[in-house]
Amino acid sequence: MTAPADHVVRSSPRATTHQVTNQAAPLTGHDVADDPVLLEGVRREGAARHLDDLHRLGRLAGGEEAQRWGEEANRHEPVLRTHDRYGNRVDEVDFHPSYHQLMDVAVREGLAAAPWADDRPAAHVVRAAGFMVWSFAEQGHLCPVSMTYAAVPALRAAPGLAALYEPLLASRIYEPGLRAPAAKAGLLAGMSMTEKQGGTDLRANTTTATQAPDGTWRLRGHKWFTSAPMNDVFLALAQAPGGLSCFFVPRVLPDGSRNSFRIQRLKDKLGNRSNASSEPEFDDTVAWPVGPEGRGIKTILEMVTLTRLDCVLGSSSGIRTALTHAAHHVRHRSAFGAKLIDQPLMRNVIADLALESEAATTLALRLAGAVDRAQHGDDQERAFLRLGTAVGKYWICKRQPTAVAEALECLGGNGYDEASGMPRLYREAPLNGIWEGSGNVNALDVLRALNREPASFEAFRAEIGAAAGGDVRLDAAWTRVARELASPEDAEFRARHLVEQLALVLQGSLLVRHAPAAVADAFCASRFGDRRGLAFGALPAGLDIAGILGRLPVTPE
Repeated sequence: MTAPADHVVRSSPRATTHQVTNQAAPLTGHDVADDPVLLEGVRREGAARHLDDLHRLGRLAGGEEAQRWGEEANRHEPVLRTHDRYGNRVDEVDFHPSYHQLMDVAVREGLAAAPWADDRPAAHVVRAAGFMVWSFAEQGHLCPVSMTYAAVPALRAAPGLAALYEPLLASRIYEPGLRAPAAKAGLLAGMSMTEKQGGTDLRANTTTATQAPDGTWRLRGHKWFTSAPMNDVFLALAQAPGGLSCFFVPRVLPDGSRNSFRIQRLKDKLGNRSNASSEPEFDDTVAWPVGPEGRGIKTILEMVTLTRLDCVLGSSSGIRTALTHAAHHVRHRSAFGAKLIDQPLMRNVIADLALESEAATTLALRLAGAVDRAQHGDDQERAFLRLGTAVGKYWICKRQPTAVAEALECLGGNGYDEASGMPRLYREAPLNGIWEGSGNVNALDVLRALNREPASFEAFRAEIGAAAGGDVRLDAAWTRVARELASPEDAEFRARHLVEQLALVLQGSLLVRHAPAAVADAFCASRFGDRRGLAFGALPAGLDIAGILGRLPVTPE
């Protein structure tokens, strides 16, 4: 039976319900190095010869393939295999092929220990710039790269070991897999210091070292946080008869047999998921001493200074990457009849994030330049590096989580979606503030340097003094800081405040000297002026916002 004609339901043409409009295009296919702040810093620090290579690496980092590698390396996390099918201990960690692709590029581009084999000026700046650009693709895999870079100066405390292994650490060949170190074309190094009962208090370590009849040493103990356990060699701390000492521990012994390096488990971390962090157990583990017995902390500090520099580089890059995502979004997204970037409050937020990023990037490259000049015999730069690195590590790593969170918010709900990449950046953001000393440890280290190494403060003072008279607000801030430093009462209680002010004055001095007037003026007004805001986007009126936004990284149209 059919319905009466006046009851027939007629279908309308199919509505287009999934037409995508008002969304930013994917942030791919661009040159990550196309960033005026980064490029000016590279030129200023003497590495202009590297710009062509940096742009080549930037195009790779901004490409779809590299970004897919980063996503896959985090989605498919490392897997620990303690035993083979027959029950033999193997203690191996399996990584997704995309992780190996990222590592291959990083090592091939000289981001590991290659600068130590390059006598040209600014070799460390070249490496720092590449490190910052390539981290756009993914940050976790750069942990073993960083440790390899930092291991070389510490290893030089054992000249025989350094002569054999330093050329392999400085190699640009990535060769994964456990084999006798001397039989490989390239090596990666790690560090194994902290233990569960002590953490940062390394003198509380209980791992023991006993000399064997054959002249080697044997380690016994359990380490709490050892990243990249599939690296080839490690610098480890253990208690020898003469006190806490540093030892060289290969995963595979020179004769090709496995050393005792039992991986108990991998850490289930907040972020840094592509990188394996482990708890190894040493049980009659063969090792060789690095540096004098009882001087392990002094020896390992040669490594820590440089891994702290990489914390500064990594956090600066994390801020810049988040800013790039936010700026790209607001350039393309409209609301209430206008592009977000054209709306006054959003312009304030993006400009404030850009100031934070420029200050971080400028300081990071300044520190990398100090490493170069110190390696070429400049004692003033070496002294500046001692205090400047600790100050920069504290402050820039503290600012990264806040800046990334603000950038994520610029994308709204899109930023909370894993597909945007912002949640991974956010999970990664706290890491550098913890690794190589938490905020308290770094703040107290600054006090230690101020009290025990007067040359470092004099070099720091000279750095600030180079900007004297450039901005009255900066000059007044430095006067206040100097007054506070002269009062030792409750210094430990006030340590974070002191270090924060030292960092801001240092960044301000660099921007007054090197940044455009719009940037320097806005930084001094917002960081030292009477109308300082606690949240990003609280810049005072009257600033040249357009001049600041003109410094943003270039992204696809």
